[in-house]
This record gives sequence, C-alpha cells and structure tokens, in this order.
Amino acid sequence: MNEWNIQSRAGACESCAQPFTDKQPLHTLLFDEPPELRRMDICEACWQNQFSQGARDRKGFISHWQTAYQAPAPIADPIHKDTAETLLRKLIEQNDPRYAPAGYILAVMLERKRLLKVKEQITREGRRVFIYEQPRTGDIFTIADPDLRLDQLEQVQRDVAQLLEHGLNPPATEAPAPNPKPLPAQEREQSETAPAN
Repeated sequence: MNEWNIQSRAGACESCAQPFTDKQPLHTLLFDEPPELRRMDICEACWQNQFSQGARDRKGFISHWQTAYQAPAPIADPIHKDTAETLLRKLIEQNDPRYAPAGYILAVMLERKRLLKVKEQITREGRRVFIYEQPRTGDIFTIADPDLRLDQLEQVQRDVAQLLEHGLNPPATEAPAPNPKPLPAQEREQSETAPAN
C-alpha cells in the first residue's frame, strides 16, 4: 500500500462555488472515500447552513478544522534549488514505493521545522497514515508510515541527503574510460618477447 497524496486548498467553496477571498475563514473536512482520502473546503456560510450539524456523522468522516484562505502568492523566479518541501512534492508525484521511506523522513523534518502540521493520524489497512497540512498554502499531504527499523535509518538519512543535494535526477557519473585500442600484431609480439626488468 502506498498512501501518497497532496490535496491543495480549493480556490472556491465546494458547496456554493463562491471563490474564497484572501484571509476569509473556511472549514476543511476530510473524508475516507476509498481508495483515497477526500478534502472538502467550505465557506463559513455553507458550514453554518449545511455542515455544522451532523458533519461528524457523515460516512467516512475523519477530521474537521478551521483555517483562513490565503491567496496564492505570485510566482517569483522559477529557478531555485529544491527544498525539502519541493522534493517531498516530487516524491509524492512519482508515487514510487522505493522513495516512501525518504518521503516519510522529509515529512517528519518539515513537521519539526513547523512547515507542516499533523492534522490527523489514521490507520488504513493496518498501517498508520499521517495527514499533514502546509499552513501557508493549505495543501494536504497524506503519507503512510513505512515502519522503518532502527537499522534502516542511517541508509534512509543518506538517501534523503543525496536527494536534497542532487534531486531525483542526479547528474550522470563520468563514463568509464574506453578500452585501449588493441596493439597491432607485430607490436604485441615484441612486447610479449621483451625481457622483464
């Protein structure tokens, strides 16, 4: 099971379709709708009129929290070095099970730096799944705990350092030197009969 997913904050209420304005209060609901988790962003009016009573009783309800919408910042210079967050996003997009331990460690690093917040911890198919939110953007990250053993941590830390330094597509290593050209037959005979020093 690979529980990798990012769900961005909606730009409009998912009930009335009114666009959110900067710093507008909104409510986020999270539901377990197999095979995925589903996020719903609702304006205050729709929350009061339709969802405040009985939201927790809806099928698959996991979590509810209140936040404020933040309008996306204009995109600055597109050329920048990968950060732990952008690397985590790339790993999630690739959805490659071999990067699951590195992604989990990156999420924990970002949580410790207070760049991601754990909103919920659930169990799916016998495994812990963490639901993180990026408070600035409202993006939701769902990441399964890879159940790392202590003897695996050092290698995973090396993998994370390598990924942070070189990214997912590291530069190609130097090609091995080509084999020397074979000697012409006459030179080969002379070198074989030459006395050793």
